[in-house]
Amino acid sequence: MAKERKLGRVTAHRNLMLRNLVTDLLRSGRIQTTETRAKEVRRVAEKMITLGKRGDLHAKRQALAYVLDRAVVTKLFDEIAKNYTERNGGYTRIMKVGPRRGDAAEMAIIELV
Repeated sequence: MAKERKLGRVTAHRNLMLRNLVTDLLRSGRIQTTETRAKEVRRVAEKMITLGKRGDLHAKRQALAYVLDRAVVTKLFDEIAKNYTERNGGYTRIMKVGPRRGDAAEMAIIELV
């Protein structure tokens, strides 16, 4: 069982932050965030795309329970999942962009491949 990063947040804040980041990633295709957050978002986003590839009602309900926007879930099942039918995992790419100006946190761009 993989250990999840705490990201300096209490549980409820961390879970909602990850839900927001995954929703934004699926909506726009790429987001910029810190490197550690990007690594956590990748774990969840890949699971959501796998649910989209399954495509049944139960998978859609599981995705709706996590993703905050119903339109994003529709996009996930209708458009995004169809792009990855031949691919077994590895749906996202993380590119490092260097330190953030204010606090020197390592920044990264996470995008759908």
